[in-house]
Formats: sequence, C-alpha cells, structure tokens
Amino acid sequence: MILSAALGVVLGASIPSPHDHGVSHQMSKRLPSTWYHADDHPAHALFKRATNDGVTYPTVGSPAWSAQFPAASPQASDLPKAWTDALAAAIAAGKIPNIPPSTGKPQTNPVYPAGMDPNGPEICSATYKCRHADDIWDAPDGYFGISFDDGPQPATSELVQFLDQNNETATHFMIGINILSYPSQFTEAFNADGDIAVHTWTHPYMTTLSNEDVLGQLGWTAELIHHSTGGRLPKFWRPPYGDSDNRVRAIAQEVFGLTTIIWNQDTEDWSLTSGGTTPAQVHTQMTQWLSGSKSPGLIILEHELSDASVHAFMDAYPLIKSNGWKTESLAQLIGDGRAYQNAAESDSNDVIPVANGVLVGNSSVSTSNSASTPGSSSVSTVGNTSGAPASTSSR
Repeated sequence: MILSAALGVVLGASIPSPHDHGVSHQMSKRLPSTWYHADDHPAHALFKRATNDGVTYPTVGSPAWSAQFPAASPQASDLPKAWTDALAAAIAAGKIPNIPPSTGKPQTNPVYPAGMDPNGPEICSATYKCRHADDIWDAPDGYFGISFDDGPQPATSELVQFLDQNNETATHFMIGINILSYPSQFTEAFNADGDIAVHTWTHPYMTTLSNEDVLGQLGWTAELIHHSTGGRLPKFWRPPYGDSDNRVRAIAQEVFGLTTIIWNQDTEDWSLTSGGTTPAQVHTQMTQWLSGSKSPGLIILEHELSDASVHAFMDAYPLIKSNGWKTESLAQLIGDGRAYQNAAESDSNDVIPVANGVLVGNSSVSTSNSASTPGSSSVSTVGNTSGAPASTSSR
C-alpha cells in the first residue's frame, strides 16, 4: 500500500503526555572528543557509499532520491543484509540485551512481562525515567541546548529563518517519511547549518518493536540523512515519546553508532494545535525554567511541528537570552563540537567518506584523512523498499 502524503505529517493531537520530568538530575558530561568508533566497532560497515568523490548523490527531492527509500513503514524482509549481519554479530557478542518487546496501547506507557521492572537496571526504560549512563538527558551547566523534533514540516521554514536572524543553529531530530514529504524544508534546515539527527522513520513506540523493526526505523532514517547531506553520518537520535530501553539503545549504539538523547523538560508544545496546552501555559513554563537554576543545563523538548510550536520557541527566545543562558545547537553542545560521526557540522568541509560502502558495521568511517578530499561527495544506494503505512504521531 502506498503511503499517502498526509502520513508524512505528524499528528500531534493524538499523543498524550506520558512523561513527568520532575526528577533528580544526573549531570551529563560531554562526549569524548574522538568522534569516530574504533576500527573493530560494528558501526563501521553498514551504510553504503562509494569512495570516489566524483560520484554524486541524487538531488534531494528528486524521484531518483526518494526511490531509494521505503514509502511507508520499513519491512524487516527488505532490510539490507549488511544491517542484519551487523545486528546478528552484536547479538552473538552479547551486546544486545535479550529483552522482550513491550506491549501496550497507544497513549499509554509500555508494559513489560510480569516480574520485569522497567525502571530496574535490566530494562532501564527511559519512559519510566530510568537514566542509562550512556543517554543524554541534561545539558552542561548554564547551557540551553537548542533542538526540535518531528521535522521537517512547513513550519520549519519560519523556524530556520528566525534562527538565522539570531545567529543560532539547532539540532533537528527528523522523521524519515517527513524528509521525503518535505524535501525543500529539509534542505533549508541543512543549508542553514542545522544539525540533522535521527527521529526514526515513522515515529513508533520503539520498545514495542522487534529487533529487526528497530533496525529499519533507525537504519533507513540514518541512510536518508547520509544520502541527503553529502555523506554525513548522524551521531544522535531521539526516541519518539522518549520510549527507549537497554535493548533499543544497544541496537542504536552498537549497530549504527547513535547516542540516545532524551530531555529534562517538556512544554507539551506538540499539543498546541489540539488544545492540550496553550501559548500562555507554555510561556509560564518556560519563564519558570529559564529563571531557575542553571544546573543542570536545559534540554527542553520542543517541536517544529506547527506554526504554534515554532512561535512558542520564538516567544521564549528573549527570555533565554535575558536570563543569561548560553545557547548552542544541542548536537554540537553534547558532541564536543562535532554534530556527525564523520564531520564537524553541516557546512564543514571535513567529511570523511564511509569506507567499504556501507553505513553500518566494522569499517564504515575511515579514520584516515587521506581517504577523502575535503568537501567531496560520493554515493551508493541500498535498494528500494515499500511496506504497509504506519501512523505517525508527535513527540
């Protein structure tokens, strides 16, 4: 079944607020300055691209570009063998915990089998506020990490313009099918030096999925970002609804080299268009947080989902500055100045090609600068897939 264009639009009205973030904070630390994985790390062989910088990617938004990717929810049967081999190797090495997928209805917290504690160290569900040591929840003291979920959307254009006018950049956690639906807005964000990160392909509750379906949600989004940014490998992902656990985060990290980012405050701005909250309520919350303690720093869940959510950030921006917060794109703030696994940022000329042509596995990012010409762009594609549409939702 072909996914309708409307499925690329995230439906904020259907999602409740399953999270309460009034919890004690574990201070986050900047990640190591070494941006690449060791040569024997499985994230190095999974995403294909050529090493010849004379080969170019299909133009973003063109039929050749979109034809490389699923038109709907990824199917496990269509996953590239390199990805499934890397997953199998990680499982065999004991790096992927054997945790059963959670169950539960939409708009509810995930449910695990009887006797399994979602907040315990075995599962460590972020939905239940368990903070895994490898996850990012807080910004460094005094910093406001700028980021937005659920793009690209029509509202992305106004957001990017506002950021540019204020000499700011942001991290955009983007949904794969939304990139296919709004390629112009994607390009605007990237060309404005926005840092592009993974927010899955169709915005599902990730802990409810099989290992293979987790692989598809992350892999195709990372592949699409890679092929649409001159070969940059995303370094970060944010789980929809904050729904991650030890199994899901391990697949993200061990197979694709992705670090999980959550948040420590939530405006519920995704529900502005459905009456779940109001601009006045968001303003009150932002005023409270921005005038409060600067330890830890702030990672506020915000969205480029609608004009209303973008305007909520624009309204709060003067408060961010007047209260003395330092601002930076979240990926560069947490990533020690590097927003991608193989490049510093979206406008840098230091992209190191993916070796062996695959965006996963043991040798995807060459650690030798001689492997590439700065600014070079080369490509190979992993085949086209299609599948039954999956509904998307905000957060």
